[in-house]
Amino acid sequence: MKLKFIADVHISPLTVKELQKAGYTITRITDKLPSTASDNEIIQLASKKQAVIITQDLDFSAIIAQSRLNSPSVISLRVANARPDMITRMLLNVLPFIEAFIAEGAIVSIDESGYRIRRLPVED
Repeated sequence: MKLKFIADVHISPLTVKELQKAGYTITRITDKLPSTASDNEIIQLASKKQAVIITQDLDFSAIIAQSRLNSPSVISLRVANARPDMITRMLLNVLPFIEAFIAEGAIVSIDESGYRIRRLPVED
């Protein structure tokens, strides 16, 4: 099964476009829901569509972990430099290494030094 991604509002349309060019199936959340949609609405949509959320908002990881959900997977970008070219480069470098984990259900935190994977559901 090919992974699908939903980019949160904090992810630039430029990054989405570059990931699409690289062959990823990704849409911006604003193409599916109003820009005022709650985090829970976005999580519900991602679950329904079996899509991975890409975000810079730490709330998604917290909600999914605290709710002990098995899905959706979340890629959480924790970066100081959020320029679209930097975010795009990070994602293109890391995605091939984490695809198997996010396909099974995981929260992946990415920063300038690397990435960390927590399988879903998150245990204490």
